[in-house]
Amino acid sequence: MTWSHEDGVRATAPAGGVLEVGCDESGSDGENLTGGNTDVFAHASVRLSVESAATAVQEIRDRIRSPAEEYKANHLLREKHRAVLEWLLAPAGPIHGQAHVHLIEKTFLVVDRAVDLLLGPGSTDAVVLFRVGPRAFGQERWRAFLTAANQLLRVRNDGEPEAPVEGFFREVDALRRASPRTTVSDRTAVSDRTAVSDRATVADVLDRLASARPRADAYRADVGEGPTLIPLLNPLLPAIVSTAAYWSAGGRPVRLVHDRQNMLTPERIAWIEETSRRAGVGLTGLRLVEARRDARVQVADFLAGIARKIASDELNGRGDPPLTALLRPYVDRASVWGDESSWGELVSPDEKRSDEERSPVP
Repeated sequence: MTWSHEDGVRATAPAGGVLEVGCDESGSDGENLTGGNTDVFAHASVRLSVESAATAVQEIRDRIRSPAEEYKANHLLREKHRAVLEWLLAPAGPIHGQAHVHLIEKTFLVVDRAVDLLLGPGSTDAVVLFRVGPRAFGQERWRAFLTAANQLLRVRNDGEPEAPVEGFFREVDALRRASPRTTVSDRTAVSDRTAVSDRATVADVLDRLASARPRADAYRADVGEGPTLIPLLNPLLPAIVSTAAYWSAGGRPVRLVHDRQNMLTPERIAWIEETSRRAGVGLTGLRLVEARRDARVQVADFLAGIARKIASDELNGRGDPPLTALLRPYVDRASVWGDESSWGELVSPDEKRSDEERSPVP
């Protein structure tokens, strides 16, 4: 079977005025963002027709020739199938210009959500704290802070009710004691002034976090009163809103067809739809299907797993430049990403967001 790229292009026109997009994710560990199996979450979406997506899936099967009943991203990520992977992502391949990936660096999401909760949304404090923290305090102390922040925010708590708050502010105090109280001097070199300024900003953020305990206590009290409808740390729900925002840009109505997930209860789907409506996103509905029954979702599953692996490798300093370059056109510039070096590789130079630019999702 031979793939014709024009088939995918023709499939981009919305049928009946509504654009239907297939979606899936990779890297979900629930709210365990600092101790899970993966450090990157990826949510992928494709706007191929069912027929075009089925043609692409069959082409992948014909090229790989594995006896597996259901193909996953790991099939394409094997070195012996690299040519198939490159074909899938390439400009002449079946999904170029027809697919999108929203990436989330999990540990940055923890810091971002903690700062938003305790200090209020809309600042760049989380970015500076995240980028300077490991260098300023050392990996071991910084990891302890991340773990405590994760425990503070997650709904599930197997210990004493007050333990997450106590643990978090204990780590904040430890960082404050270790934080150098330096000031910027006019005689300091420009590069040194930047470093000193960043450290001073981190010290200020930590001071303000330390004084925000009432907000943390109130949050944990709310969690303790009953099951929380929308877990603050689970990346799937805001990723879906971001995906809908991308495809509905310019006022296009969009309907998402998503792989079944336990997280996607009717109440949470209603939250996604309401959040999208308030943000001016043209999401008209979210339908759940089994991935194997919808080729569009299968292709999104491939792309999500591939993107997560490539982005994780880049994050950990073992990036594959040719594969990163092939992924770059698909990456959402509103991704939730804190590491500066890897982000510079994952997006094109003219698409790099500034530190002030934030994801539009709550």
